[in-house]
Amino acid sequence: MPSSKQPPKWRQIADEIAAEIREGHYGPEQRLPSVQAQVAAGRGATATVHRAYQALEAEGLVRMVFGSGTVVLGPGESPHTVVTGAARLDRLRRTGQPLTPGETYTNSRSAIRSCADPEIAALLGVELYDEIVIRSRTFMRGERAITLALNCIHIRALQVLPELIDPGPMPKFRHDLYTERTGRQLTAGPQKSAARFGSTNELAEFGIDVPPDVPVPVLVLRTVYSDDDGPLEVWEDILRPGMWHASS
Repeated sequence: MPSSKQPPKWRQIADEIAAEIREGHYGPEQRLPSVQAQVAAGRGATATVHRAYQALEAEGLVRMVFGSGTVVLGPGESPHTVVTGAARLDRLRRTGQPLTPGETYTNSRSAIRSCADPEIAALLGVELYDEIVIRSRTFMRGERAITLALNCIHIRALQVLPELIDPGPMPKFRHDLYTERTGRQLTAGPQKSAARFGSTNELAEFGIDVPPDVPVPVLVLRTVYSDDDGPLEVWEDILRPGMWHASS
């Protein structure tokens, strides 16, 4: 929800630089001023500017290269980092932009399914094989799938958000609609990461063709969103093999 609270200094710096990139002040493959140059220009302290650059990388706008500085990404260039759901949600609420430059999504799906994953069932506080709502989409950069986003949602959310079963875009982000209709805020737990081997379906979604007996590791980032009645949604980002997540 909109807030009059002033964002932290590092976020203000990141937003200013993001606007400069959008306006063409910095073009693709152009290096941003060094952190120390930004400090000397009075933009902020070293740690503050560095965190702003980390946020820009996490949102897919730049690439930080050790020893070479911070480079603006071109529209068709794939970063080594992946824009996670948490970063995407933060940017959407600040700017109204759900996607980074050059990013698209495909394969939007929504369905009511039985929860066969015991870990997801435990996180949502439901019994194994109880029905839940599953929404998913694949985020692309150019022709390359970079993130599989999976939302496992408690069935009680349907009472408030019947639109959940429609795979199309909602008029507002679902958490904000939920708060508007119930008066309850959804809060995020800590983001947790774990490595595992990708499933056959996941690797096919990424366009990775390997024999079935060849293990391919993927990184999974997971956040649980809850209201006063308990867990409502488990949000997972499954990252393309070989890509990594930069925390901001």
